[in-house]
Amino acid sequence: MGTEHIRNFSIVAHIDHGKSTLADRMLELTGSITDRDRQEQMLDSMDLERERGITIKASAVTMKYELDGKEYMLNLIDTPGHVDFHYEVSRALAACEGALLVVDASQGVEAQTVANTYLAVETGAEIIGVINKIDLPAAQPQVVIEEVEHAIGLSKGECFPISAKSGEGVGELLRAVIQLLPPPEDHSDEPSSALIFDANFNDYRGVICYVKVVGGKLRTRQKIRLMGTGRTYVISEIGKFAPQMTAVDELGSGEVGYVIANIKELADVTIGDTITDDANPAEKPLPGYQPPAQMVFSDFYPGNNTDYPKLRGAFEKLATNDSSFTFTPQSSPALGFGFRCGFLGLLHMEIVQERLEREYDIDVVQTAPTVSYEVITKDGETIRIDSPSMLPDPSHIEALKEPYVRLEIITSSDTIGGIMTLAEGKRCQLIKTDYLSKTRVLLEYKAPLAEIVYDFYDLLKGISHGYATMDYELIGFEKSNLAKVDILVNKKAVDALSVILHRSNAEVRGRKLLQKLRKAIPKHQFEIPLQAAIGGKIIARETIKAYRKDVTSKLYGGDVSRKMKVLKKQKEGKKRMKSIGSVQIPQEAFMSILDTSD
Repeated sequence: MGTEHIRNFSIVAHIDHGKSTLADRMLELTGSITDRDRQEQMLDSMDLERERGITIKASAVTMKYELDGKEYMLNLIDTPGHVDFHYEVSRALAACEGALLVVDASQGVEAQTVANTYLAVETGAEIIGVINKIDLPAAQPQVVIEEVEHAIGLSKGECFPISAKSGEGVGELLRAVIQLLPPPEDHSDEPSSALIFDANFNDYRGVICYVKVVGGKLRTRQKIRLMGTGRTYVISEIGKFAPQMTAVDELGSGEVGYVIANIKELADVTIGDTITDDANPAEKPLPGYQPPAQMVFSDFYPGNNTDYPKLRGAFEKLATNDSSFTFTPQSSPALGFGFRCGFLGLLHMEIVQERLEREYDIDVVQTAPTVSYEVITKDGETIRIDSPSMLPDPSHIEALKEPYVRLEIITSSDTIGGIMTLAEGKRCQLIKTDYLSKTRVLLEYKAPLAEIVYDFYDLLKGISHGYATMDYELIGFEKSNLAKVDILVNKKAVDALSVILHRSNAEVRGRKLLQKLRKAIPKHQFEIPLQAAIGGKIIARETIKAYRKDVTSKLYGGDVSRKMKVLKKQKEGKKRMKSIGSVQIPQEAFMSILDTSD
């Protein structure tokens, strides 16, 4: 098929605006699925995606559609909407010439809508506006179209009102995809080159590469080379997602599909690498992607029914299907051997933890998440650390840098005051305020990631009665007045509990931390002092009282010295126990550090 009859497009939107439902209707309208195969969220293959109603992995599908007597090939890539999976969206857009920007007709433009528009513009994709859910009683399509025009710059003629649930307007939208979105450029006479925009691992077939062919053709049994690694393979199967994997003989210029070439490990494939013909290679690789940047780090240790090798095996399997998840061995005097894991955000971390429990029946003890910091040493060297325990001796540190993000919040105008107070308390600096309509406003902040990555989103939802949305993007590291706060339990520092805080609120936060720990750690037979310290200076202290048994209850009358003798013996026993006893720290104690609410 000639490239003029191919359209490669992506569906992008804020979370829960109806991307997956729109993809389902398109599959039905084009006859790609039968009534027997029909189900909700057709392109979401993971159980977690269906239960939570969110898309975690981008997925591709090829549809055939006839218009004015001509057959067209529509390659659709459905993408996630949550801020943690921003990276998946950027990869999908790079494989497309166009994007459908879906906006909920009852909720209007949200933070992720604006962020995805920036992504699409950066990759040069043409945008068609889609105003979804027009069948809802609260829908205001005309108001939302004006918001889209103001915030994104799309004119009214480029926005299509639809209902993905009922299918109303989806036919017109498919026609617009063909008429308004550009076809891929024709490079069929050039050497073979294909962009790998995603990959996953299959136990029986090895790595399945999702590709967009840019130049030439890819055929079965062709000897190919991965330009990034220089390794060569022979294609054993090539095909398209329709929506099930369907083998074909070849993929031409502009087409999207999959390649299986007996690649044993996902680590052998780099997302953004170029596949080319080994005998007649392309002159230069295609523009790839920036590697995903882990934003949040947490330590995972084996729990009650799990041993270390079992946890390592589960992590290795998870990493084969998720290139944005990393893990490195770690040990702690308090918790033994475990792993330091890197995630794109808190939702990503939650999903990995849930998959460990469900798919591998693994119980883990997890420490509070931290962000990565940059340390400038006295020698002028810059070191990236992702755990407070990795911080060098304070005498070797010249300066500490923390990550800052550009934070965008869209909210109703009557809740601006509360949100501004919250942002100021989290050390955020207001950059601009932009009214999208009479009742909705966009606030842009420069914010320290450490302050917003934990509970900021929950507090924001509470203040705005659930209406505010946020999106953030890393802008770099900046010097900050930070300090490592060590938590001492029974006068022993517990690495897994130490945190890096801004000095202005280190004492207050340290005391609150100890108060939470005092409630989370159960009483022992001896008194347990809890201390927060910066260097050698104790900045806060709490005490967990010992269990007290009434040892004098058996004494009847007699001299008071008998009573004193028994109490002295008990006191000596407690003292000896305190020096040799070990404190059992439950999982709740580590998670209490995560909760920074008062």
